[in-house]
Amino acid sequence: MNKINEIFVSLQGEGFHTGRASVFVRFAGCNLKCPFCDTKHQDFKEMSDEEIAEAVCKHTTEWVVLTGGEPSLQATEHLVDLLHQCGKQVAIETNGTHKLPQNLDWVTLSPKEDSLLKLSKANEVKVVFLGQDVERWKESIQASHYFLQPCSCKNTQEVVDYILKHPHWRLSLQTHKYIGIE
Repeated sequence: MNKINEIFVSLQGEGFHTGRASVFVRFAGCNLKCPFCDTKHQDFKEMSDEEIAEAVCKHTTEWVVLTGGEPSLQATEHLVDLLHQCGKQVAIETNGTHKLPQNLDWVTLSPKEDSLLKLSKANEVKVVFLGQDVERWKESIQASHYFLQPCSCKNTQEVVDYILKHPHWRLSLQTHKYIGIE
C-alpha cells in the first residue's frame, strides 16, 4: 500500500513543463528533512496502485506527476504501467536518492545538499537555490535542462544574478504560488 497525501489536478508550476495541465499524485513520507519542504507528511491515506490509477485515470489530463515527499520510496513500475494503460504520460519529481521505476516518461531530479545520489541522468535538474555550490550538479548529472529555483519565492534576485553569470542554468519559478493555485 502507498501512503498518498493527495491527488489533484492543477497546472505544473515549476521547471520545463511549467503551465502544463497535470494530475499530481503526492506521496507522503521522505528520507530527507529539507527545511523548505511544504508537504505535510503526517497526512495521508493508504491506497493500492490500482486505487491510485483509478483516481488518476478519471481525469482527462494526460500528464501525471508523481511527487512528494519522495515518490521513489513507493512508486513502482506496476503503478506506472497502470497509468500508461489509461493513456497517461508519467513524470516523477525526485531527490535522486533511490532507484526509479524504469518505465517513467520524464524525470525531474532535484538534488539536495549532503545527500547520496543514486541517479546520474535525468530529463531535467531543478535545484532550490540557497547560495550553495550548484555547479557540481551540472557537472555530475547528465540532463537536457538545468534549472535554478528561488527558495519559496524569497531569493529571486539572487537566483537571477547567479544565472546571468552562469547562463547554462535557467530560471524556474514556483508560478503556482505567484498565481495562487495549488
